[in-house]
Amino acid sequence: MSAPLTPLTDTEDQHDLRTAVAALAARYGREYFQRKARAGEPVRELWSEAAKLGYLGVNLPTAYGGGGAGIGELAVVLEELGAAGCPLLMLIVSPAICGTVISRFGTDPQKRRWLPGLADGSTVMAFGITEPDAGSNSHQISTVARRDGDDWLLTGRKVFVSGIDQADAVLFVARTEDARTGKLKPALFVVPRETPGFEYRPIPMELTAPEKQFQVFLDDVRLPADALVGDQDSGLLQLFAGLNPERIMTAAFTLGIARHALDTAVSYARTRTVWDRPIGAHQGIAHPLAQCAIEVELARLMTRKAAQLYDAGDDLAAGEAANMAKYAAGEASCRAVDQAVQTLGGNGLTQEYGLAALITATRVGRVAPVSREMILNYVAQHTLGLPRSY
Repeated sequence: MSAPLTPLTDTEDQHDLRTAVAALAARYGREYFQRKARAGEPVRELWSEAAKLGYLGVNLPTAYGGGGAGIGELAVVLEELGAAGCPLLMLIVSPAICGTVISRFGTDPQKRRWLPGLADGSTVMAFGITEPDAGSNSHQISTVARRDGDDWLLTGRKVFVSGIDQADAVLFVARTEDARTGKLKPALFVVPRETPGFEYRPIPMELTAPEKQFQVFLDDVRLPADALVGDQDSGLLQLFAGLNPERIMTAAFTLGIARHALDTAVSYARTRTVWDRPIGAHQGIAHPLAQCAIEVELARLMTRKAAQLYDAGDDLAAGEAANMAKYAAGEASCRAVDQAVQTLGGNGLTQEYGLAALITATRVGRVAPVSREMILNYVAQHTLGLPRSY
């Protein structure tokens, strides 16, 4: 009789999901992904097939066409796609952030309007929080929504909004005035991409990715009352309900890339022969790769813990774990890709192996959606109980 599954391992359903997604991803792989990325084209074929198989909305409610599972399952999907060399950044944004916020806090009409499309991949939603001066500090956001009769007028500027050109709408974080105190507080609004007054421009990036980054200008964008997601007084709660999945999914994104890089390096080290023996037989090659494998696996365990806490409804514990997972994954992935490039030597910088493009991709995991330094601040203050440093 086999031992019962523990939280450190996939459930049977997660194992089956992982196997199925890996099989899909293998049919596309790194060459397809990088060809699309270098051409600046979206990976529509992969997105469409993943959607048809139910993978994109695996975390969304079954009542709206989703799989009824959790962020843990969506993280499995993203990690396996990345491990095959074709990570989908918009999985973090569309079903994980936007889908989670709307499914947890949206009104019934909002759920009916947006969730079925997010679940089957026919609708893509971007997310806009970062601003030129505030970064991701939701307390310093200057984008403001003010009442004009029954409508809202949205004004402000955002940067580093991923995939607007592929999106049907954007979930924007703005600030509204509290009627009781007069202070500004966060609120979330869904803005269709073609709404008048909504302008977006690409930001030139040193990233090889099919998803472009954009700066956004909102100039008195008129929105109907139902553009406001959920309750005007619960914006901060709604925001963090979306940011924890964002951190978990970012960890899965970078871990998938790390696994792909390690697999490439290990395969090379087994077959590349110098002085009549494979280079992987030398400890100078083998030990650094082994260390990277350990660090990646530890980060995977932390990511799994964060997802389990979030899916169990423990938002407070999930916040701590999600930050730790994102930090651990970012550090482990950067080292894994760097070591993979070093293992291949000059070949590690060629397009044939595709590792050099991963250097910037994993570096993003140490910067976005929250920097490693801000995570260290969080852990120092909330986990260790040290005085706040900022």
